Amino acid sequence: MSSPARVPRRLSFLPFRGSSAVAEGQLTWAMMRGPAWRRLLPDVYVHRDGYRADDHRMWCEAVALRLPPGAAVAGRSAAYLWGADLLDLTAPVTVLLPRTARMRPHPRVRIVRSVLPDTDRTRFAGLPVTTALRTAFDLGRQPARTDALVAVDALLNRRVVKLTDLRAYAAARSGWPGTRLLREVLALAEPLSESPMETRLRLLLLDAGLGPLVAQHDVLDARGRFVGRVDLAWPARRVAVEYDGDHHRERTHFRQDVARLNALRAAGWLVLRFTADDVLRHPRATVALVRQALAERAAAPRRH
Repeated sequence: MSSPARVPRRLSFLPFRGSSAVAEGQLTWAMMRGPAWRRLLPDVYVHRDGYRADDHRMWCEAVALRLPPGAAVAGRSAAYLWGADLLDLTAPVTVLLPRTARMRPHPRVRIVRSVLPDTDRTRFAGLPVTTALRTAFDLGRQPARTDALVAVDALLNRRVVKLTDLRAYAAARSGWPGTRLLREVLALAEPLSESPMETRLRLLLLDAGLGPLVAQHDVLDARGRFVGRVDLAWPARRVAVEYDGDHHRERTHFRQDVARLNALRAAGWLVLRFTADDVLRHPRATVALVRQALAERAAAPRRH
């Protein structure tokens, strides 16, 4: 029985250029046609043990090997590398190319062309990527408005971008396409927003005229002791709104939530909780419930 071919360590988990592996004597073209290797892009391969169809980082690694000089991973793909996951599992890798650069189209690549100075490019985890500031600037200019705000909030929350820096960066590029939308997004941006759905819920309430509201508000009891932190709040009326994600359904988290909600109620707070279905499919009913709660609290005598 023949022993399995030895896999060079450098090629065991990361994508690589097939022509380079052959030139260096690590593999042959015949070997790469075998079952141990997966072809991702023209001349780009990965070992089967390193292949994950829905691994966006793997696809970024692969696409980066094909980028022409001066180009970079950008958009939602760059945001993903910076720690803000705004992608679905089948999304192609977004790349930003200088207008004179050339790159062969591919279903796994979304090509965007724009001015890309060296100051807007960096290397992150070994990959050429737009800076976090340029990434936020680009995503904040792309419709729809809600998606633009979700992206900017996510990058601000990851603390890879500061709101003051982004405003200054945008002001210096006021003539670029989409900056009118970006100005509106920056006026609504909230670095404390902890999830895309929380941003969507907050924008829904603001658009309904239910602002101003406070994100990530710390609730204290009558003695000044910490009771809990709520996603969105109207402190003067002691009304809070929270987004209830799937993690709240885990047994341990559920028990903690029950104790927390009881403590908030004892402190005089009314907490409304909404799911993604409420926000995306039943926005009018969601707004109506919040509006009613605020109206009731405004009319009720304040507890002491």
